[in-house]
Amino acid sequence: MRGHQERHYAERIGWLRAAVLGANDGIVSTASLVVGVAAANAARGDVLVAGVAGLVAGAMSMAAGEYVSVSSQADTEKADLARERQELASDDAGEHRELEAIYVERGLEPELARRVAEQLMVHDALGAHARDELGLTEVHTARPLQAALASAATFAVGAALPLLLAVLVPEAWMIWGVSAGSLVFLASLGALAARVGGANVLLGTARVTLWGSVAMAATAGIGALFGAVP
Repeated sequence: MRGHQERHYAERIGWLRAAVLGANDGIVSTASLVVGVAAANAARGDVLVAGVAGLVAGAMSMAAGEYVSVSSQADTEKADLARERQELASDDAGEHRELEAIYVERGLEPELARRVAEQLMVHDALGAHARDELGLTEVHTARPLQAALASAATFAVGAALPLLLAVLVPEAWMIWGVSAGSLVFLASLGALAARVGGANVLLGTARVTLWGSVAMAATAGIGALFGAVP
């Protein structure tokens, strides 16, 4: 008998969320930093130094933040599984009734629910309770290291794009060039992420582009307001 071969979008949630978050933050934060510093009438060299510093600091921050956050989730999952394992050892009959009740609530007839619970507990009692009582599955299991590496790497890649624009665009057009180019990058990222995740492409594109433009406009305004007068 062949195993389950069908692939689902949910299988991508772990790395896709971290990757999209990292790339989006890389583009938005670095482009905003570049635009804000440039709006303060800083020289190109100063803008690039600020941008590179933002790239390094942001990538490290993303990695640390994702690792700590997802590790906390993993710790909670482990604690729940340990508790469930203890309850199975101390009250097997009670856990059997609990699983049976879950299946009844989902629409099975009591007798069928009893037999299903009985067979699943013989096969893998902890796995059955983890899946059907706690909602823990292999697809959604927390992976701290994977999330940290994905966030850091994609942040660095995302941040490098507006930095490249800051190098290539003429200094007199840096603010507009970096802003426009970064919005194109964000729109492309939103469309790609939506397509990979099976979501609405237009909505995904509009969402990241809107908030990216707001962030860059805000930092440009602050830079112009408090920047040095040439």
